[in-house]
Amino acid sequence: KVQATHPDCSVILYFQEQEAECLEIIRSERQTSAPLEPPQQQGCLTEWDGVSCWSAVPVGQSRAVACPNILHVFKKSKALIRRNCTESGWSFPSPPYYNACELEAIGSNNDTEAKASYFVTMKVLYTCGYSTSLAALFLAIGIFSCFRKLHCTRNSIHIHFFTSFILRGVAVFIKDAVLFSDESVDHCTMSTVNCKAAIAFFQYSVLANFYWLLVEGMYLQTLLLLTFTSDKRYIWWYILIGWGVPMLTVCVWMVTRLQYDNHGCWDDYTSLYWWVIKAPILLAIFVNFLIFLNVTRMLAQKIRSPDISKNYKQQYMRLTKSTLLLIPLFGVHYVVFALFPEHIGVDARLYFELVLGSYQGFLVALLYCFLNGEVQAEIKRNWGKWQSSMESNVFNLATQDFTA
Repeated sequence: KVQATHPDCSVILYFQEQEAECLEIIRSERQTSAPLEPPQQQGCLTEWDGVSCWSAVPVGQSRAVACPNILHVFKKSKALIRRNCTESGWSFPSPPYYNACELEAIGSNNDTEAKASYFVTMKVLYTCGYSTSLAALFLAIGIFSCFRKLHCTRNSIHIHFFTSFILRGVAVFIKDAVLFSDESVDHCTMSTVNCKAAIAFFQYSVLANFYWLLVEGMYLQTLLLLTFTSDKRYIWWYILIGWGVPMLTVCVWMVTRLQYDNHGCWDDYTSLYWWVIKAPILLAIFVNFLIFLNVTRMLAQKIRSPDISKNYKQQYMRLTKSTLLLIPLFGVHYVVFALFPEHIGVDARLYFELVLGSYQGFLVALLYCFLNGEVQAEIKRNWGKWQSSMESNVFNLATQDFTA
């Protein structure tokens, strides 16, 4: 089984593996062959011709091989290519590979150009999306940090959540810079420390993203259970879950890849070790979905309760609407795609993960900060104070000029 980052790389990796196996056979034959024996008696030694490995045979005999067995490249054919061993060495393949092995129909140059244009457009869209999200997230963190009245456990968790989105956006830009900045680099065989570190950082940011959404759900459920009484001691447990669990998971994944699957840039999703990352994400989504159902049930009970005043009902609704919207929004598409192999629905997967996913940070900043009534009231209050201060300063200056 050939493991590769992209299907196009399977062809290169297939021939590399075949060549490596053939060269190993050639080395072992050279070590065991008698050095004094003339070449005519040795026959034709094992040879790699760039396509197939021809095993050693005595003079006068022949060898036959089938066409390379590569899906989506060569059509299945029963034709055999033969080579005879003569006193002067191997004969030419008969029939030639280009006659015996028929290629699958491939796209025209127009199709290739359209595909290239599609990916360029995709990159422009998600670059704009992540740039917009990063700007909104930095502004939201600045607002929560500058205004003292907004300093609380809830907003502290929001800041950590925003930071995970910032890391995710930065990780995408770093990955693009490392993997795709140089068009002359062979992406199928590139296996550098920089590219592996970029992929590991990207996986960590994605995991942190999902686990801080889980923390948001857990904190919301805790507030509803404790009737709006929070304990700041829990914040360290939330930090441990939001940053610690992803770090532990990525470390386990890195050690596993180094020991058992250390090829390429670790950005192949066909490997079984990808489940070391995938399983914790699915677990976070599943737990968040259970929290979503439980919070919805508790909210319905509290709203219907006659003992709850109208102000508290509005407070419950304001608190829960953002998190209840984000939990299904972030998890549904990931679960849907997780049920199918990685090569199915690639275009839809790219669109959801890159284009729509790039604007998730902006959506989070919008729901938790810019549309937050508490934040808006604090900004208006400080804006009014600043205007009054400016008017007072202008009046003082005018009075001083007049009296002078």
